[in-house]
Amino acid sequence: MTADDAQVAVIGGGVVGCAVAHALARRGVSSLVLEAEPGLALAASGTNSGILHTGFDSEPGALETRLILRSAALREQLLEELAAPVWRCGARLTPRDDEQRQAVDRLAENARVNDVEVVLESDGSLVVPGEAVTDPVAFVHALAAAARSGGARFTLSAPVVGLTSAGDDGVSVELRGDERRHVRGVVNCAGLHADDVARMVGEQPASIYPRKGEFLVFAAEEPLREILLALPTALGKGVLVFPTIDGLVIAGPTAREREDKRDWSVEPDANALIRERALRMYPALARAEQIGSYAGLRPAGRGANYVIEPSRALPGLIHVAAIRSTGLSASLGIGEHVAGMLAEHAGIELGPERPLTAARVQPSGHWWTRAALHHGAAR
Repeated sequence: MTADDAQVAVIGGGVVGCAVAHALARRGVSSLVLEAEPGLALAASGTNSGILHTGFDSEPGALETRLILRSAALREQLLEELAAPVWRCGARLTPRDDEQRQAVDRLAENARVNDVEVVLESDGSLVVPGEAVTDPVAFVHALAAAARSGGARFTLSAPVVGLTSAGDDGVSVELRGDERRHVRGVVNCAGLHADDVARMVGEQPASIYPRKGEFLVFAAEEPLREILLALPTALGKGVLVFPTIDGLVIAGPTAREREDKRDWSVEPDANALIRERALRMYPALARAEQIGSYAGLRPAGRGANYVIEPSRALPGLIHVAAIRSTGLSASLGIGEHVAGMLAEHAGIELGPERPLTAARVQPSGHWWTRAALHHGAAR
């Protein structure tokens, strides 16, 4: 076993792992991000909607809600530092009947409780000015670039296969090939495989299963200028229609409860499940050309959501599990929250906040094709 010059090992190079590394770098704490895949954001972080939600419809007082709201405040402070592309296009939810209008009224009251700005228009539509879209892959790479400027290091194709105590000195992290790293603290941000990492120390803070969300991508002659929302359900925010940073229009997602964490395919009936609902919301899609589709696997927890807690079996280990579809929106708040937990539970000394610098990072190609191609599921 060799000591590492990083104080914290972060398992997972998605948006949550990179946000943790970024938050630590801002406080002068060195980290080593260990990503099992050959690139960052090749799983759920690269196959979502790219929407940055405000938390207007989130459960008041819940940890997820608090972290979404905190992230929204942090984004305003950090966007220049991150140089990440963000378009504050706003969102609109238009009810179709009296029952939906009552539901929209309840959402407006929920937004008021969460202190999120919304506007109820005369036709019953709810407008949420703060909703925004980003390129989620570029957002992850921006977090990573800023974290690197503050001393974080990233190792790709580095699956963690074991975690053991190193006594008072911290945690021993075993990588494939019998390589070991010795650090003061570890953060389990392994997404779909966070429960697999937890089982390495005999724990299961949450059982993770993939909730598949499929999307259709269109090149539309008429540009869409805002996110069109649906009424949320227990499974998510419903089928949305929204613009992308690069001028396309996307409709989705589905919400399918699945078991196979490796199945990134778009299923044969996805088009039928999405298109009819999307056309009701945005009739101009009938004249648009569908140019692609993709699927994301959201790390849902069985009976659990946003499980962020210290390990009971291995001192110095923090689990960040069951971070579902709002992970992109909540990531900055999660990073800050976890940094505080490392100080409390792993003895990590946080320095004063400091600005970081990073050049704009723009991975080539459409962000929604990258992970699909990697998983052999592009259409």
